[in-house]
Amino acid sequence: MPSRRDLIRMTDAEVHAFLREQKTVTIVSNGPEGFPHPMPMWFVHDADGTVRMTTFRKSQKVMNVKRDPRVTLMVEDGEEYPELRGVVIYGRCELVDDLEAVKQTLIDVTTRAAAPDAAGRAAMGKAVEGTAAKRVLLRIRPVKIVSWDHRKLGGRY
Repeated sequence: MPSRRDLIRMTDAEVHAFLREQKTVTIVSNGPEGFPHPMPMWFVHDADGTVRMTTFRKSQKVMNVKRDPRVTLMVEDGEEYPELRGVVIYGRCELVDDLEAVKQTLIDVTTRAAAPDAAGRAAMGKAVEGTAAKRVLLRIRPVKIVSWDHRKLGGRY
């Protein structure tokens, strides 16, 4: 008999589909006094499993990642126990200070629901240029992924 944990675990395809549906992730970095520093962020989940987001260059998250690149990401959904589902990604965060990479990520994050054509992406690039210059890219490569989907229990607990 499989464990409950095995019953609710998402497949890789389910994890990817779930993350593509979601807009906000909570990133938890390690603060200067050892306390977790959780912050909600808009993000993009790439086909290779990488998670990307941008933040202001002088943010606490950036200071924390410079000191310790280990981060935890959590995305969750559902109101009642039988509908709860989520993904926790333990990973290492790389800070990328490249204007074009930041702009592309801002465009990708902003246009997740709609796929603009080349002209639309170019217009969006111009629109984000001012804020992009003040930001860095956070690129998280997963080390371990934990997932759950209580809907798989079919109401049985």
